[in-house]
Amino acid sequence: MAWFDEAVFYHIYPLGMLGAPKQNDYGEPVHRLRELLPWISHIKSIGCNAIYIGPLFESVGHGYETTDYRKLDSRLGDNQDLKDFVSECHAQGLRVIFDGVFNHTGRDFFAFKDLQANREGSFGKDWYCNVNFWGNNSYNDGFSYENWGGYDLLVKLNQRNPAVRDYIADVIRFWVSEFDVDGIRLDAADVLDFDFMKMLRQVADSVKPDFWLMGEVIHGEYSRWANESTLHSVTNYHLHKALYSGHNDHNYFEIAHTVRRLNDMGQSGSGLKLYNFVDNHDVERIHTKLANKADFFPVHVLLYTLPGIPSLYYGSEFGIDGHKHRGGSDDDIRPHLKLEDFADALQTNPCTGIVSRLGKIRQAVPALSYGDYRELALTNRQYTFARSLDGNTVLVSVNNDDQDARISVGNLPDGTYIGAISGETLQVQGGGASFCVKAHAGEIFIPAALCEGRTGLDLEEMAKEAAEKAAAEKAAAEKAAAEKAEEKVDTEKAEAEKVAEDIQAESVAVEAKPAPTPDPAVQAARTDYENMSIEELQAAILGKMAKNGPVTDQMRRTVDENIYRDSLLNWVRSFR
Repeated sequence: MAWFDEAVFYHIYPLGMLGAPKQNDYGEPVHRLRELLPWISHIKSIGCNAIYIGPLFESVGHGYETTDYRKLDSRLGDNQDLKDFVSECHAQGLRVIFDGVFNHTGRDFFAFKDLQANREGSFGKDWYCNVNFWGNNSYNDGFSYENWGGYDLLVKLNQRNPAVRDYIADVIRFWVSEFDVDGIRLDAADVLDFDFMKMLRQVADSVKPDFWLMGEVIHGEYSRWANESTLHSVTNYHLHKALYSGHNDHNYFEIAHTVRRLNDMGQSGSGLKLYNFVDNHDVERIHTKLANKADFFPVHVLLYTLPGIPSLYYGSEFGIDGHKHRGGSDDDIRPHLKLEDFADALQTNPCTGIVSRLGKIRQAVPALSYGDYRELALTNRQYTFARSLDGNTVLVSVNNDDQDARISVGNLPDGTYIGAISGETLQVQGGGASFCVKAHAGEIFIPAALCEGRTGLDLEEMAKEAAEKAAAEKAAAEKAAAEKAEEKVDTEKAEAEKVAEDIQAESVAVEAKPAPTPDPAVQAARTDYENMSIEELQAAILGKMAKNGPVTDQMRRTVDENIYRDSLLNWVRSFR
């Protein structure tokens, strides 16, 4: 067992997080790294016990085009700032690993500058891959070379050159002696020479006990890189993809299948532990990728409980968004953050609250770091599994549905389990149990006996906290509902009063309006109708009809057949 077996990482991209300029003028150091010191206690408070930070060393732009491996980037400060940062992390119980960009250098690196100046006579021609003085490059140097990713800015080192190997080995020794670093994340490990990585492992094993090597690998059979002779671990992009798409597509089968496939690679049998993450400095934020933001909860339950080493990207504990933009800009996913802007996040931000709880649970429950994995129940929308260690079984269940779900499982040790998130009690009898998982949520049931004497996991206290939180949320909801109802009553009362006022105003207006003076001609006509005979009234009606259009035979018959005075009077008066 090593420290990294129980690690919960916090990943920092410092140039972005600290708002450094995009381009380095190589001027006087600006001590931005000191601004990270207050973050250390925050990182610890949300249940992380290790930090991956980088790139750190002098470069011209985004940090991965190294100019000097032994000097902190002047946009971040000086070497003393980095010493102080690592020292404070260690004082607070956090390990630190750096980014190791050993596949390529920038064009301002001393070996490349010598190549530009001395061409065929330069030692640098052997430091880089496939240097060709008959070719050219996008910078018009008059020679070509192999680069990384099609970018001539990133010049690929010749890792089979003994001078290059010795130089990089000395860099690692310097980082340990100068900064007391605890490990390295190898950039672009999927294109590093395997013999070069074996050399790095030998150096790692010699410089410091439990010095950790983790590599950036996107695709492939991870055990090719992570094994006893090369790296300890690699980035788990397989699981990264499954975690967000499995929720967006309501397809937990994808996640479960990925976990089984990773186990087949040797994740359980050989003790291989992959570096799990849901976002990082190269991909969109998890809160952005999720179609239903409520799935932030079950996604992180899985991140912290599935086999592997969980990592949290800076700022994602606050549920911030970050998009990849056209043209390749990563600025939105590498933002400048100030801790004071999130001062009350632990109390008010539900994303921060669940991440913090999961971090503490992970550190306090060894089965989540070392236990075997066993799938118990699986549907498109519900996923339940167990992690067991030394006879203790931890039950994990997640639900990505819009409705609460009833889960039934078997083959479990009998006893009392407590939900480490909700505080609810679960009794397992005869190996079986049934419980409810709320919509877009999850639960981690831990044997009650497991918390005895285990620092950091007071399930009774957690249950009390959960009950108090639920009561507070219920009271807040009831208060909001009462205020809304009262607001509705006030609105309806105001509307009723307005209607009454309008009616009163209209009534007053009608009373105040003088009666119209009758038209003498109309009055005379009405008087004449009263004195007319039946025949005269019928003739008057036909005359009125004729003014409005042709009078048909049917219309004449209808008038002739009406011999009732009152009816004829009403009829003739109806014409305008």
